[in-house]
Amino acid sequence: MRKTLVALCLSALLAGCNTSSNESQAPIAPTPAEQALEYLTQLGSSAEGIGARPTGSAAETRAADWIQDKLGGWGYEVTRQPFSYQRRGEDKSSQNLIVELRGQSDRVILLGAHYDSTGEDEGSEGATDNGAGVAALLAVAEALQGQSLPHTVRFAFFGAEENGLNGSKAYAASLDEAAIDALLAMVNYDTIAGGDIVYVHSAHSDEAEYGCADPARYSHDPRVRDRLLAISRQSTTPFAIHPSYAGYPEGETGSWSDHAPFACLGVPIAYVEATNFTINGQDGYDGYSQSTHPALWDCYDDTTKSACDRDSESQWGKIWHTGHDRLDKMAELFPGRIEQQLGANTEILIRFLREPGL
Repeated sequence: MRKTLVALCLSALLAGCNTSSNESQAPIAPTPAEQALEYLTQLGSSAEGIGARPTGSAAETRAADWIQDKLGGWGYEVTRQPFSYQRRGEDKSSQNLIVELRGQSDRVILLGAHYDSTGEDEGSEGATDNGAGVAALLAVAEALQGQSLPHTVRFAFFGAEENGLNGSKAYAASLDEAAIDALLAMVNYDTIAGGDIVYVHSAHSDEAEYGCADPARYSHDPRVRDRLLAISRQSTTPFAIHPSYAGYPEGETGSWSDHAPFACLGVPIAYVEATNFTINGQDGYDGYSQSTHPALWDCYDDTTKSACDRDSESQWGKIWHTGHDRLDKMAELFPGRIEQQLGANTEILIRFLREPGL
Protein backbone atom coordinates (compact mmCIF):
# COMPACT_ATOMS: atom_id res chain seq x y z
CA MET A 1 0.00 0.00 0.00
CA ARG A 2 2.81 2.36 0.92
CA LYS A 3 4.68 1.64 -2.35
CA THR A 4 1.51 2.33 -4.31
CA LEU A 5 1.04 5.65 -2.55
CA VAL A 6 4.66 6.65 -3.27
CA ALA A 7 4.21 5.78 -6.94
CA LEU A 8 1.06 7.83 -7.16
CA CYS A 9 2.79 10.78 -5.53
CA LEU A 10 5.72 10.57 -7.95
CA SER A 11 3.45 10.41 -10.96
CA ALA A 12 1.60 13.51 -9.76
CA LEU A 13 4.65 15.41 -8.58
CA LEU A 14 3.82 18.59 -10.45
CA ALA A 15 0.34 18.63 -8.97
CA GLY A 16 1.60 17.83 -5.48
CA CYS A 17 0.88 14.83 -3.28
CA ASN A 18 -2.40 14.82 -1.37
CA THR A 19 -3.98 11.67 0.04
CA SER A 20 -7.33 13.42 0.56
CA SER A 21 -9.42 13.80 -2.61
CA ASN A 22 -11.59 16.39 -0.90
CA GLU A 23 -8.58 18.56 -0.05
CA SER A 24 -7.16 18.34 -3.59
CA GLN A 25 -10.27 19.73 -5.23
CA ALA A 26 -10.58 23.51 -5.48
CA PRO A 27 -13.98 24.96 -4.56
CA ILE A 28 -16.25 25.29 -7.55
CA ALA A 29 -17.60 28.83 -7.98
CA PRO A 30 -21.39 29.04 -8.11
CA THR A 31 -22.93 29.69 -11.50
CA PRO A 32 -24.98 32.83 -12.18
CA ALA A 33 -28.09 30.64 -12.03
CA GLU A 34 -27.13 29.39 -8.58
CA GLN A 35 -26.35 32.92 -7.44
CA ALA A 36 -29.75 34.08 -8.65
CA LEU A 37 -31.46 31.46 -6.49
CA GLU A 38 -29.41 32.55 -3.48
CA TYR A 39 -30.38 36.19 -4.02
CA LEU A 40 -34.03 35.24 -4.42
CA THR A 41 -33.87 33.43 -1.10
CA GLN A 42 -32.29 36.41 0.62
CA LEU A 43 -34.85 38.82 -0.81
CA GLY A 44 -38.03 36.77 -1.06
CA SER A 45 -38.01 34.56 2.04
CA SER A 46 -38.91 35.92 5.46
CA ALA A 47 -37.31 32.85 7.03
CA GLU A 48 -33.91 33.57 5.47
CA GLY A 49 -34.06 37.20 4.39
CA ILE A 50 -36.44 40.11 3.89
CA GLY A 51 -39.68 38.54 2.66
CA ALA A 52 -42.67 40.75 1.82
CA ARG A 53 -41.79 44.28 0.69
CA PRO A 54 -45.08 46.21 0.63
CA THR A 55 -44.95 49.38 -1.45
CA GLY A 56 -44.09 52.35 0.73
CA SER A 57 -43.08 50.24 3.72
CA ALA A 58 -39.87 50.05 5.73
CA ALA A 59 -39.32 46.62 4.19
CA GLU A 60 -39.33 48.17 0.69
CA THR A 61 -36.60 50.58 1.80
CA ARG A 62 -34.69 47.73 3.43
CA ALA A 63 -34.81 45.86 0.13
CA ALA A 64 -33.44 48.93 -1.67
CA ASP A 65 -30.58 49.13 0.81
CA TRP A 66 -29.87 45.42 0.34
CA ILE A 67 -29.77 45.77 -3.47
CA GLN A 68 -27.48 48.78 -3.18
CA ASP A 69 -25.10 46.89 -0.89
CA LYS A 70 -24.92 43.99 -3.35
CA LEU A 71 -24.20 46.20 -6.35
CA GLY A 72 -21.70 48.38 -4.48
CA GLY A 73 -19.89 45.29 -3.25
CA TRP A 74 -19.28 44.23 -6.86
CA GLY A 75 -17.72 47.59 -7.68
CA TYR A 76 -20.69 49.32 -9.31
CA GLU A 77 -21.30 53.00 -8.71
CA VAL A 78 -24.91 53.05 -7.56
CA THR A 79 -27.17 56.00 -8.33
CA ARG A 80 -30.02 56.15 -5.86
CA GLN A 81 -32.90 58.08 -7.37
CA PRO A 82 -35.50 59.17 -4.83
CA PHE A 83 -38.91 60.13 -6.18
CA SER A 84 -42.30 61.13 -4.88
CA TYR A 85 -45.78 60.39 -6.14
CA GLN A 86 -49.38 60.64 -5.05
CA ARG A 87 -51.58 57.73 -4.11
CA ARG A 88 -55.22 58.36 -3.29
CA GLY A 89 -54.49 61.98 -2.48
CA GLU A 90 -51.53 61.21 -0.22
CA ASP A 91 -47.89 62.04 -0.88
CA LYS A 92 -45.70 58.93 -1.12
CA SER A 93 -42.02 58.34 -1.78
CA SER A 94 -39.70 55.56 -2.87
CA GLN A 95 -36.43 55.15 -4.74
CA ASN A 96 -34.90 53.60 -7.83
CA LEU A 97 -31.40 52.11 -7.93
CA ILE A 98 -29.41 52.49 -11.17
CA VAL A 99 -26.02 51.10 -12.16
CA GLU A 100 -24.25 51.01 -15.51
CA LEU A 101 -21.75 48.72 -17.17
CA ARG A 102 -19.99 50.61 -19.94
CA GLY A 103 -19.82 48.78 -23.24
CA GLN A 104 -18.06 49.12 -26.59
CA SER A 105 -21.00 51.25 -27.77
CA ASP A 106 -22.71 54.19 -26.12
CA ARG A 107 -26.06 52.72 -27.08
CA VAL A 108 -27.81 51.46 -23.95
CA ILE A 109 -29.72 48.28 -23.20
CA LEU A 110 -31.85 49.00 -20.15
CA LEU A 111 -32.79 46.09 -17.88
CA GLY A 112 -35.55 46.67 -15.35
CA ALA A 113 -37.15 44.85 -12.41
CA HIS A 114 -39.27 46.18 -9.55
CA TYR A 115 -38.42 45.15 -6.00
CA ASP A 116 -41.58 46.03 -4.06
CA SER A 117 -44.37 43.50 -3.52
CA THR A 118 -48.04 43.32 -2.62
CA GLY A 119 -50.53 40.79 -1.28
CA GLU A 120 -48.91 40.58 2.14
CA ASP A 121 -52.34 40.46 3.79
CA GLU A 122 -52.94 37.23 1.86
CA GLY A 123 -49.59 35.78 2.92
CA SER A 124 -47.56 36.73 -0.18
CA GLU A 125 -43.83 37.29 0.27
CA GLY A 126 -43.30 38.52 -3.28
CA ALA A 127 -40.99 35.67 -4.27
CA THR A 128 -42.15 35.41 -7.86
CA ASP A 129 -43.57 38.96 -8.06
CA ASN A 130 -41.00 40.24 -8.27
CA GLY A 131 -38.19 38.80 -6.22
CA ALA A 132 -37.35 36.51 -9.14
CA GLY A 133 -36.79 39.38 -11.58
CA VAL A 134 -34.60 41.27 -9.12
CA ALA A 135 -32.56 38.16 -8.31
CA ALA A 136 -31.90 37.42 -11.99
CA LEU A 137 -30.75 40.99 -12.70
CA LEU A 138 -28.45 40.94 -9.67
CA ALA A 139 -26.89 37.67 -10.78
CA VAL A 140 -26.41 39.04 -14.31
CA ALA A 141 -24.82 42.24 -12.97
CA GLU A 142 -22.44 40.21 -10.83
CA ALA A 143 -21.51 37.79 -13.62
CA LEU A 144 -20.81 40.51 -16.20
CA GLN A 145 -19.00 43.04 -14.03
CA GLY A 146 -15.72 44.02 -15.69
CA GLN A 147 -16.57 42.43 -19.04
CA SER A 148 -16.57 44.32 -22.31
CA LEU A 149 -19.96 43.95 -23.96
CA PRO A 150 -21.17 45.21 -27.37
CA HIS A 151 -23.42 47.84 -25.81
CA THR A 152 -23.63 49.68 -22.51
CA VAL A 153 -25.90 47.87 -20.06
CA ARG A 154 -27.93 49.78 -17.49
CA PHE A 155 -29.59 47.94 -14.61
CA ALA A 156 -32.63 49.66 -13.06
CA PHE A 157 -34.31 48.41 -9.90
CA PHE A 158 -37.64 50.19 -9.62
CA GLY A 159 -39.56 51.01 -6.46
CA ALA A 160 -43.32 51.44 -6.05
CA GLU A 161 -44.40 49.44 -9.09
CA GLU A 162 -47.32 47.69 -7.49
CA ASN A 163 -49.39 50.82 -6.95
CA GLY A 164 -48.89 52.49 -10.32
CA LEU A 165 -45.49 51.86 -12.00
CA ASN A 166 -44.25 54.88 -10.08
CA GLY A 167 -40.55 54.04 -10.14
CA SER A 168 -40.30 53.35 -13.86
CA LYS A 169 -42.43 56.41 -14.64
CA ALA A 170 -40.17 58.60 -12.50
CA TYR A 171 -37.04 57.23 -14.13
CA ALA A 172 -38.41 57.61 -17.66
CA ALA A 173 -39.45 61.19 -16.87
CA SER A 174 -35.93 62.00 -15.66
CA LEU A 175 -34.32 61.18 -19.03
CA ASP A 176 -33.41 64.02 -21.37
CA GLU A 177 -33.61 63.69 -25.15
CA ALA A 178 -30.02 62.55 -25.51
CA ALA A 179 -30.51 59.82 -22.92
CA ILE A 180 -33.72 58.68 -24.61
CA ASP A 181 -32.05 58.57 -28.02
CA ALA A 182 -29.27 56.42 -26.55
CA LEU A 183 -31.71 53.71 -25.44
CA LEU A 184 -31.47 50.78 -27.82
CA ALA A 185 -33.80 48.44 -25.93
CA MET A 186 -35.60 47.90 -22.64
CA VAL A 187 -36.07 44.42 -21.14
CA ASN A 188 -38.53 44.11 -18.26
CA TYR A 189 -38.16 41.11 -15.93
CA ASP A 190 -41.37 40.93 -13.92
CA THR A 191 -42.51 37.60 -12.45
CA ILE A 192 -40.15 35.53 -14.56
CA ALA A 193 -40.59 32.31 -12.54
CA GLY A 194 -43.50 30.48 -10.97
CA GLY A 195 -46.15 30.18 -13.66
CA ASP A 196 -46.53 27.19 -15.97
CA ILE A 197 -44.96 28.79 -19.08
CA VAL A 198 -42.34 31.54 -19.52
CA TYR A 199 -43.43 34.07 -22.16
CA VAL A 200 -41.73 37.00 -23.85
CA HIS A 201 -43.86 39.86 -25.21
CA SER A 202 -43.49 42.99 -27.27
CA ALA A 203 -45.55 46.12 -26.71
CA HIS A 204 -49.10 46.21 -28.08
CA SER A 205 -49.49 47.19 -31.73
CA ASP A 206 -52.25 49.63 -30.72
CA GLU A 207 -50.80 52.66 -28.94
CA ALA A 208 -54.19 53.40 -27.38
CA GLU A 209 -53.61 50.46 -25.03
CA TYR A 210 -50.75 52.44 -23.45
CA GLY A 211 -52.27 55.91 -23.37
CA CYS A 212 -48.96 57.67 -23.98
CA ALA A 213 -48.70 61.42 -23.47
CA ASP A 214 -47.06 61.68 -26.91
CA PRO A 215 -48.53 58.90 -29.08
CA ALA A 216 -46.25 59.81 -31.97
CA ARG A 217 -43.23 58.53 -30.05
CA TYR A 218 -44.70 55.14 -29.19
CA SER A 219 -42.94 51.98 -30.38
CA HIS A 220 -44.24 48.42 -30.58
CA ASP A 221 -41.17 47.20 -32.48
CA PRO A 222 -40.90 43.44 -31.68
CA ARG A 223 -37.19 42.98 -32.48
CA VAL A 224 -36.07 42.75 -28.84
CA ARG A 225 -38.77 40.17 -28.13
CA ASP A 226 -37.83 38.21 -31.22
CA ARG A 227 -34.12 38.23 -30.40
CA LEU A 228 -34.72 36.96 -26.87
CA LEU A 229 -37.07 34.33 -28.23
CA ALA A 230 -34.40 33.10 -30.66
CA ILE A 231 -31.70 32.97 -27.98
CA SER A 232 -34.02 31.17 -25.56
CA ARG A 233 -34.35 28.25 -27.98
CA GLN A 234 -30.86 27.21 -26.87
CA SER A 235 -32.10 26.99 -23.28
CA THR A 236 -33.65 24.18 -21.28
CA THR A 237 -36.60 26.52 -20.71
CA PRO A 238 -37.27 28.33 -23.99
CA PHE A 239 -39.63 31.29 -24.06
CA ALA A 240 -43.06 31.08 -25.62
CA ILE A 241 -45.23 33.60 -27.48
CA HIS A 242 -48.81 33.76 -26.26
CA PRO A 243 -51.51 33.04 -28.85
CA SER A 244 -53.80 35.76 -30.07
CA TYR A 245 -56.76 36.42 -27.79
CA ALA A 246 -59.44 39.09 -27.48
CA GLY A 247 -57.82 42.51 -27.39
CA TYR A 248 -54.22 41.24 -27.60
CA PRO A 249 -52.62 39.97 -30.80
CA GLU A 250 -50.11 37.14 -30.64
CA GLY A 251 -47.02 37.97 -28.56
CA GLU A 252 -48.18 41.46 -27.53
CA THR A 253 -48.81 42.75 -24.03
CA GLY A 254 -50.53 45.59 -22.22
CA SER A 255 -49.21 48.49 -20.21
CA TRP A 256 -49.41 47.01 -16.70
CA SER A 257 -45.71 46.69 -15.93
CA ASP A 258 -42.50 48.71 -16.01
CA HIS A 259 -41.88 48.39 -19.76
CA ALA A 260 -44.79 50.74 -20.53
CA PRO A 261 -43.14 54.15 -19.93
CA PHE A 262 -40.28 53.19 -22.23
CA ALA A 263 -42.50 52.00 -25.07
CA CYS A 264 -44.12 55.43 -24.79
CA LEU A 265 -40.68 56.99 -25.28
CA GLY A 266 -40.22 55.04 -28.51
CA VAL A 267 -37.92 52.36 -27.12
CA PRO A 268 -38.37 48.75 -28.35
CA ILE A 269 -39.26 46.63 -25.32
CA ALA A 270 -39.47 43.00 -24.30
CA TYR A 271 -41.41 41.85 -21.25
CA VAL A 272 -40.71 38.42 -19.74
CA GLU A 273 -43.19 36.73 -17.41
CA ALA A 274 -44.15 33.23 -16.28
CA THR A 275 -47.89 32.53 -16.42
CA ASN A 276 -50.35 30.49 -18.53
CA PHE A 277 -52.31 32.08 -21.35
CA THR A 278 -53.99 28.78 -22.27
CA ILE A 279 -56.28 29.06 -19.23
CA ASN A 280 -59.74 30.59 -19.58
CA GLY A 281 -59.48 32.51 -16.33
CA GLN A 282 -61.72 34.78 -14.33
CA ASP A 283 -61.59 37.46 -17.04
CA GLY A 284 -60.83 35.22 -20.00
CA TYR A 285 -57.49 34.39 -21.62
CA ASP A 286 -55.59 37.23 -20.00
CA GLY A 287 -52.66 35.48 -18.30
CA TYR A 288 -53.84 36.26 -14.78
CA SER A 289 -54.34 32.55 -14.10
CA GLN A 290 -50.76 31.42 -13.76
CA SER A 291 -51.17 27.67 -13.30
CA THR A 292 -53.42 24.67 -13.78
CA HIS A 293 -52.16 23.10 -10.53
CA PRO A 294 -55.27 21.80 -8.70
CA ALA A 295 -54.15 23.35 -5.39
CA LEU A 296 -54.67 26.77 -6.99
CA TRP A 297 -58.29 26.04 -7.89
CA ASP A 298 -61.44 25.12 -6.02
CA CYS A 299 -61.99 22.84 -9.02
CA TYR A 300 -60.16 22.91 -12.35
CA ASP A 301 -61.58 21.32 -15.49
CA ASP A 302 -58.75 20.27 -17.79
CA THR A 303 -61.17 19.77 -20.68
CA THR A 304 -62.40 23.37 -20.71
CA LYS A 305 -59.15 24.81 -19.31
CA SER A 306 -61.24 26.69 -16.78
CA ALA A 307 -63.09 26.38 -13.49
CA CYS A 308 -65.53 23.53 -13.06
CA ASP A 309 -68.02 26.14 -11.88
CA ARG A 310 -67.19 29.67 -12.96
CA ASP A 311 -69.78 31.16 -10.62
CA SER A 312 -68.35 29.64 -7.45
CA GLU A 313 -64.59 29.54 -8.22
CA SER A 314 -62.55 31.66 -5.81
CA GLN A 315 -58.88 30.93 -6.61
CA TRP A 316 -58.64 30.93 -10.42
CA GLY A 317 -55.12 29.50 -10.59
CA LYS A 318 -53.50 32.68 -9.33
CA ILE A 319 -50.06 32.95 -7.71
CA TRP A 320 -49.25 36.66 -7.81
CA HIS A 321 -50.50 38.72 -4.87
CA THR A 322 -51.70 35.59 -3.04
CA GLY A 323 -50.47 33.32 -0.27
CA HIS A 324 -49.03 31.03 -2.94
CA ASP A 325 -46.35 33.60 -3.86
CA ARG A 326 -43.72 32.47 -1.39
CA LEU A 327 -40.74 30.16 -1.80
CA ASP A 328 -41.82 27.55 0.72
CA LYS A 329 -45.24 27.19 -0.90
CA MET A 330 -43.80 27.14 -4.43
CA ALA A 331 -41.37 24.39 -3.46
CA GLU A 332 -44.31 22.26 -2.35
CA LEU A 333 -46.45 22.96 -5.40
CA PHE A 334 -43.75 22.95 -8.09
CA PRO A 335 -40.58 21.15 -6.95
CA GLY A 336 -37.61 22.48 -8.94
CA ARG A 337 -39.63 24.89 -11.09
CA ILE A 338 -38.38 28.14 -9.57
CA GLU A 339 -34.78 26.98 -9.82
CA GLN A 340 -35.16 25.92 -13.46
CA GLN A 341 -37.03 28.99 -14.70
CA LEU A 342 -34.92 31.46 -12.72
CA GLY A 343 -31.69 29.86 -13.87
CA ALA A 344 -32.76 29.76 -17.50
CA ASN A 345 -33.84 33.40 -17.45
CA THR A 346 -30.51 34.41 -15.97
CA GLU A 347 -28.48 32.54 -18.57
CA ILE A 348 -30.65 33.74 -21.47
CA LEU A 349 -30.16 37.37 -20.47
CA ILE A 350 -26.40 36.95 -20.22
CA ARG A 351 -26.33 35.45 -23.73
CA PHE A 352 -28.49 38.29 -25.04
CA LEU A 353 -26.19 40.97 -23.62
CA ARG A 354 -23.14 39.28 -25.11
CA GLU A 355 -24.81 38.83 -28.51
CA PRO A 356 -27.70 41.31 -28.66
CA GLY A 357 -28.09 41.20 -32.44
CA LEU A 358 -29.87 44.55 -32.45
